[in-house]
Amino acid sequence: MAGAVSIFGIRHHGPGSARRLVEALDALQPQVVLIEGPADASDLLPLLGDPAMVPPVALLSYVVADPTRASFAPFAEYSPEYQAACWGVKHGAELRFIDLPAADVLAREADEADAQAEPPDPVTRDPIGTLAMLAGYRDGESWWAHVIEENPHPGPVFTAVADAMAALRAQAADPAPHEAAREAHMRLAIARAAREFDGPIAVVCGAWHVPALAERRPLAADRALLRGRPRVKVCATWAPWTAPRLARASGYGAGVVAPGWCAHLWATHSDANATVTWLARIVAALRAQGHFVSVASVIEAQRLARTLAALRNRPAPGFEELADAVIACLCEGYRTRWDAIAPALLIGSDVGAIPANVPRAPLIEDLQRQLKATRLKPEALERSLSVDLRSASGLARSTLLHRLNVLDVGWGRLLDAGGSRGTFRENWVLCWQPEFAVQLVENLVHGATIAEAATGRLMERMGREPTLDGLAELVRAALVADLDRAVAAGAGVLANRAALTTTCHALLRTLPPMAAIMRYGEARAGTVAHLDGLMPQMVVRAALSLPHDARNLDAAAATELRHALLAADQAIALAQMGQDITARWRQALREVMEDEGTTRLVTGTVARLLYEADALGAGATTDLMARMLSPGTPIAQAAGFFEGFFEAAGPRLIHDATLRQAVDAWLVSLDEDVFMNSLPLFRRVFAAFDRAERRRLLDALFAPAQATRDYTPVPDVAALWPAHQARVLALLDAGGVS
Repeated sequence: MAGAVSIFGIRHHGPGSARRLVEALDALQPQVVLIEGPADASDLLPLLGDPAMVPPVALLSYVVADPTRASFAPFAEYSPEYQAACWGVKHGAELRFIDLPAADVLAREADEADAQAEPPDPVTRDPIGTLAMLAGYRDGESWWAHVIEENPHPGPVFTAVADAMAALRAQAADPAPHEAAREAHMRLAIARAAREFDGPIAVVCGAWHVPALAERRPLAADRALLRGRPRVKVCATWAPWTAPRLARASGYGAGVVAPGWCAHLWATHSDANATVTWLARIVAALRAQGHFVSVASVIEAQRLARTLAALRNRPAPGFEELADAVIACLCEGYRTRWDAIAPALLIGSDVGAIPANVPRAPLIEDLQRQLKATRLKPEALERSLSVDLRSASGLARSTLLHRLNVLDVGWGRLLDAGGSRGTFRENWVLCWQPEFAVQLVENLVHGATIAEAATGRLMERMGREPTLDGLAELVRAALVADLDRAVAAGAGVLANRAALTTTCHALLRTLPPMAAIMRYGEARAGTVAHLDGLMPQMVVRAALSLPHDARNLDAAAATELRHALLAADQAIALAQMGQDITARWRQALREVMEDEGTTRLVTGTVARLLYEADALGAGATTDLMARMLSPGTPIAQAAGFFEGFFEAAGPRLIHDATLRQAVDAWLVSLDEDVFMNSLPLFRRVFAAFDRAERRRLLDALFAPAQATRDYTPVPDVAALWPAHQARVLALLDAGGVS
């Protein structure tokens, strides 16, 4: 005798639906539970009942030959499907998914015919919204929440839902081909279970599908509808999901507005003080931010929430009524206070966990092992992490995050990556996204562990990298990720490529990442001995070609060379090149400065570098300024020198009176028309001065006596400084001040 079939129409991720479903299953005691989901993943369904499975989790299905084609089926603790699976495991019922297999769905993803299908009619597109409009609600979310999810006495829910959906489908257009195939597959799966089992059968599906699954149709017609559909080879597993990705705002079509509120409803479904519990969480969040909240205000908020619910003809206060009451009573009417804590409360930051016995892709498995070893926990909201590279735990955490970045798994974002090079501390911002699981699967082609995959990925990119500086950046990435094989391979390619490179621009752009390699090698105790001699060679070769490459450049090329020169000079200082190499570099800068054919923007830049390095005296600088900014110099050339020398060099003008007088004399000598035409340049240069620098510059110009009052020269300072320096160093070594 075929088993009796009961169909329960639910809302995905609805705590009220989940609660009523568990009650219905307890009453029915089905022998088999059929759940809407990919049929070829049915063997993974009982794993949801494992106590070590911590939702939210998602069923990840991906094409073996192309992991970028993947699909997720999320489950929260308050999802009816999750509760049905847990009920089945607890009561020993057979569990099956009955929807189209992932092998079918993923094979059809790239089908242009489906993509170009006409959009469904309004009823099909939003059936709940249609019912809400008829009931006088502004949206379907509010109607469903108030009638079913938050209603303590909703009555015969599943019968009412089935009747409402049947009425809607009678007015709706025929389902799209893909939807028709899904419902045909589910009907066939129900019929198969009815033949196999004599006891009751429970079917858990989306409310919209209930009339179609309850309808009696010839099985041959359903089989014909599914015949000839393409399939691909897929792999399926469970992956951690996050609470924010359950929210509709994340782009998840079946998501809910407030996952945190849904979790609260599920956790407090039998608690008469659920409203008080929610308000207590809000109070804790406000107090954590330093706001004073009295008990009396909380009582008033509770009363106001109940009053609002009554005025709005709702069975109990929802999160909207509670939010309005909190803003009025606890936030003193300031919505900004509520907005500061609302995401953490309404959305949440929970990240699921997968049991160790769940089959996972090798890279995901390796990540789980390393997370346990480094004591890092994925979280859905951003949090800061500071690591000390001198400790084993800090170095391990940093290495893992850098390796994941190599694989384009951006769990961690390094703050101030350029400014922190060569230091022993890194500051990260961590935020886990579910898509990272798919990205790890995509990188399986490079290796079965994170280290192997990162090594393979980097070596492949090194082979394709066309630029020398890009190659140096990849070597640096391999170094900070502690990938020795990639470092050795990249260093060899870098040395060979550098030996064949004669372009000055390419060599200059490569010096900053080379300096970072040398400094990171110190911080991480890595070996870069085979690169020690490479950077000095590159500096010398760049110095030899620089005077020629700085001549007769157009504006764009001169600007590019200027930026490259500033970065290269800083890199040479950072790498602490020997005196011979530094002297050769500065000699090249001097040659560029003295060459009349050099573009004036570059001339001003190298003059500034030499002046700041004390390689160009005050008198020589004044003479150069007078010549370059003289009235006989074409305005375009003078302006170019001015920009190259003074941009981002405000302190020089403030403290160097001779230099300031030369600039002042040049500005005063300009004709009115020339001065007006040069104003955009002056504005661009002086806009880099902060407010304090501008004030001090004006003081230096118009009140020289007052400007120099705070700077009293000490007689014989050169003789006194060594003793003062020794005293300061001794205090620092002692770790205190006496």
